[in-house]
Amino acid sequence: MNRPMMDARYSSVAITLHWLIALLVLFNLFVGIGHDAIHALRALMPAHKAAGITVLVLTLARLGWRLVHRAPPLPPEIAPWERRTAHAVHSLFYVLLVAMPLSGWLMVSAPDHRRPLEWFGAFDIPFLPVSGSVADLGGAAHGPLGWLMLVLAGVHIAGALRHQFLLRDKVLARMIPPLAR
Repeated sequence: MNRPMMDARYSSVAITLHWLIALLVLFNLFVGIGHDAIHALRALMPAHKAAGITVLVLTLARLGWRLVHRAPPLPPEIAPWERRTAHAVHSLFYVLLVAMPLSGWLMVSAPDHRRPLEWFGAFDIPFLPVSGSVADLGGAAHGPLGWLMLVLAGVHIAGALRHQFLLRDKVLARMIPPLAR
């Protein structure tokens, strides 16, 4: 079914999940990357871990939603290479949105040096039943995945701004409906 571009937007659920996940990811990137350089950020590490688990849960919910609700179509004038790039970026985001929290969860679950893991002080999150070597693998992956997430977020934001201000094609209005006016 062809809909005008102004009507071709994500559902309210998809929009809400997108922005909640985006805010949590930006917070976690700031705390995770900055906590070594800015000593005061270390106090936010419990919130960093809780936000990561929240990102995992919200991402699984978003994936479930996406299986049932298709994304709105891109405008027909979008070049094939741009379509492929957009799909690749979104797919990589989903991989990272699952892999990042899992790698952190693995890391704090190390049997020989477990670190407190609770959800914003409300309840404890169980540790994963993993060996020390698997926990070390999670720890080794967590930092590089964070940097990859930062780069990917930059590419995503740059692409959205390009569509809004250079191409003026209302692609960003699919995720921010008031821009369609």
